Amino acid sequence: MAMTIYAIDDHPMLLDAIVMAMKRLRPRANIVELASLAELDAAVINHGPPDLVSIDINLPDNDSHAGVAKVRSMFPDARIAVFSTHPASAMEEICINSGADIYIEKASGRNEYVAALKTLLAVGPRSEDDISSGAPAFKLSERQRQIVQLMDRGLTNAEMATALGLEAPSVKIHLWRLYQKLGVNNRARALFVLRQNHLLD
Repeated sequence: MAMTIYAIDDHPMLLDAIVMAMKRLRPRANIVELASLAELDAAVINHGPPDLVSIDINLPDNDSHAGVAKVRSMFPDARIAVFSTHPASAMEEICINSGADIYIEKASGRNEYVAALKTLLAVGPRSEDDISSGAPAFKLSERQRQIVQLMDRGLTNAEMATALGLEAPSVKIHLWRLYQKLGVNNRARALFVLRQNHLLD
């Protein structure tokens, strides 16, 4: 079955560029172009839920990260890429904590956008990482267990990527998903929670 991708951006030229980039990665994908969050309900009726969503956080009916949270609540298993004019230093962590899988600055250019989407597609849907909130016993995916062991040894993202045969951005996505599962936002807190739950034994 062909992948369904929602591209949400209210700038026509940028939306065209996003769609072209997606077609390079998934030529047979069903790409649905949207200019606002208000169009989501109709898109689901006409095209089904998305496997991947690319969203600009500055839309006519959304400003900042609230739109990311809405998309995540509607599509819990979808991969979400934020493509924004805001610098990552200002908005990346907020968007990730709201449910995004990856944050890409528009200033970074088309090639980096394509590379980031390629990474996100390679990582797989959230269901593969068994995302669960508030679970008393945290269940880690096999990849997360590998990353946890390397993180406990003090390896950097780049070093973990080399050890696992992954790209560094892939490790970053797995880490963000792990942080969300544990309810933390940094390595130190993640390791503390993991030890408290005997997941580093």
